[in-house]
Amino acid sequence: MFSKKLQTGFIIFMLVAMHSQVFAQGPWGKAQKTNIKYHPQKVVYDVAASSINELVHVIDRVSSLNNLTGNDPFESSIIIVLHGPEVKYFAHKNYQKYKVLIDRAQSLTVGSTIKFKMGQLTAKWYGFEPENIHGFIELIPMGDAEIIRLQIEENYAYMR
Repeated sequence: MFSKKLQTGFIIFMLVAMHSQVFAQGPWGKAQKTNIKYHPQKVVYDVAASSINELVHVIDRVSSLNNLTGNDPFESSIIIVLHGPEVKYFAHKNYQKYKVLIDRAQSLTVGSTIKFKMGQLTAKWYGFEPENIHGFIELIPMGDAEIIRLQIEENYAYMR
């Protein structure tokens, strides 16, 4: 009788251990890594960020993509088109308030294939003229029109 209880207990222990292992990894096991060599890309990011966190997330993604695909000025180009509420972060008058963000954004453009463009219509909507915006930003007539132009005329991939 003791032996039967011991066997039953051992079986239950093993089932619980196996069950725990399955749920620790999920019922389908572990994900498999695939190593892929990404080539330089031409990408336009459509940015209309309503918060600092959204914009920081986009900048993080852009930086990661740039690092992953190489920074070849002949083959790679990443353009961030700003045409939403985030334009206010790039105004001279807000520099001290958003200094860390703006310094990081500007640093991505130095010796890099990353460019920031801002729609003049959006800047004007928020009360900014070209002289109010940091010099590393290129002002274009309209963000949407620039995104369309880059996709159709210059074969840029679209990211949001």
